[in-house]
Amino acid sequence: MAITSGRNFWCLCSSVLLAVAAASAHAETKLFESAQVTPPGEYTFGIEGPAADLEGNLFVVNLGRPGTIGRLPAGGTASEPFTALPDGSVGNAIRFDRSGTMFIADYKKHNIFAIAKGTTEPGIWFHSDEMNQPNDITIAREGTIYASDPNWKGREGHIWRITKAADGTVQGQIMSAPRAMGTTNGIDLSPDGKTLYVGESNSGQIWSYAINGNELTAAKLVKAFQPDTVDGLRTDVAGRLYVARILKGTIALMKPNGAVEREIALKAKEPTNLAFGGSDGKTVFVTQRQGGFIESFRTDQPGREHCLQRGRC
Repeated sequence: MAITSGRNFWCLCSSVLLAVAAASAHAETKLFESAQVTPPGEYTFGIEGPAADLEGNLFVVNLGRPGTIGRLPAGGTASEPFTALPDGSVGNAIRFDRSGTMFIADYKKHNIFAIAKGTTEPGIWFHSDEMNQPNDITIAREGTIYASDPNWKGREGHIWRITKAADGTVQGQIMSAPRAMGTTNGIDLSPDGKTLYVGESNSGQIWSYAINGNELTAAKLVKAFQPDTVDGLRTDVAGRLYVARILKGTIALMKPNGAVEREIALKAKEPTNLAFGGSDGKTVFVTQRQGGFIESFRTDQPGREHCLQRGRC
């Protein structure tokens, strides 16, 4: 009979326990399998946003009624009130810049609101009556905001570039483009900040543009999905795009050249937008119009915005 010393036996048991723990952790964090996080009905039909801060809180617009912003605490399973926009304003998109300032697109009153880190009071950052409605926004490393501005009735749209001038004033204007755009919706930047991706809901197309100051150039059709089946989109640090396929109930994960790596099945059929969060930026949160809840799945790369907030991109 073999004889095992106490020390060797302890090491063997420890190795077995570590292996079991690792296997259990792997099972709990299986990639690309979505699960419902919050109860149904928390949010209105206008559930959108979403965006996560570095503390792991997720912020989503229209909790319970239009014009509110809800917060899902890190590891939480129910949202709580965070703040409300001024009367008549209704949020559609939320983003964070490198300083932790929250920006909210108000499509009703044509505003971009800002909420400083550690506060809850929204203040107007930019306003223009020339906007159809600021729909989705993305923020560059140096703080420039790009906003999609669809005209749903006219089935057309624009992109706004909003910057802070040297004198401290915030200025915005419509970017020139080499083609007539459809109803501009989901929007995000490549990790190097040189390419802007724009989804057009009416056509179902995803386009990329090179950025040259206030000009969009080098228009390229990245992917054509079915009309009226794309909504929000995000990029990860590897440059891949995650596109909310509203009415299909999936998130399309695709390479910058338009090749679809996978379609991630969701718990409901009407995803409006998504955001990267969690401690490592690899948890993707999805807002579901059908059911008014949030769901999430794990992915293998952190999001560009999460990396930007950490000062690493």
